[in-house]
Amino acid sequence: MYIYNVTVNIEEQAQNEWLDWMQKEHIPDMLATGKFTSAKIIKVLVEEEMGGITYSVQYYTKDRETLQRYYKEDAQNLRNKALQKFADKFVAYRTELEIVSEH
Repeated sequence: MYIYNVTVNIEEQAQNEWLDWMQKEHIPDMLATGKFTSAKIIKVLVEEEMGGITYSVQYYTKDRETLQRYYKEDAQNLRNKALQKFADKFVAYRTELEIVSEH
């Protein structure tokens, strides 16, 4: 199992609109690609020097090959939608994680 983790720092004033959009549009769009089995939005409880509110958005997928297909077939379009809607109100970085064990 792999996790495609997107860490987002969003301006405080845009936070509620962004969360609503994530829950009603973006995550359903991500899941509709058929490449992810589930997703979680997790609030990071550390104050950032740069300000804003930070979230970890985790998308679960069965293997790395499926994640690579997402990058090739869907990623640019879905990222562009976020940029069009929230342009200069957020910064994001992406990480691939592999689940080693669960207890």
